[in-house]
Amino acid sequence: MSSKVDEALGYEQARDELIEVVRRLEAGGTTLEESLALWERGEELAKVCRRWLEGARARLDAALAEEAAEEAGEGDAE
Repeated sequence: MSSKVDEALGYEQARDELIEVVRRLEAGGTTLEESLALWERGEELAKVCRRWLEGARARLDAALAEEAAEEAGEGDAE
């Protein structure tokens, strides 16, 4: 479950931290325990990014649907 801090992270902040987590995992040299903690943190950050992207997609879809409805309404007036 995400913490309150994760919920406050912006997309760019979560993405940047996720990039750093992946870089550290790929570099190796960490203990198994550290690697597991990094992986778990990466999963949390990926969820934060996914929520932001899903929210952005929903907003775009709503705006496009509204625009299409307005255009359809204008066509009926002619």
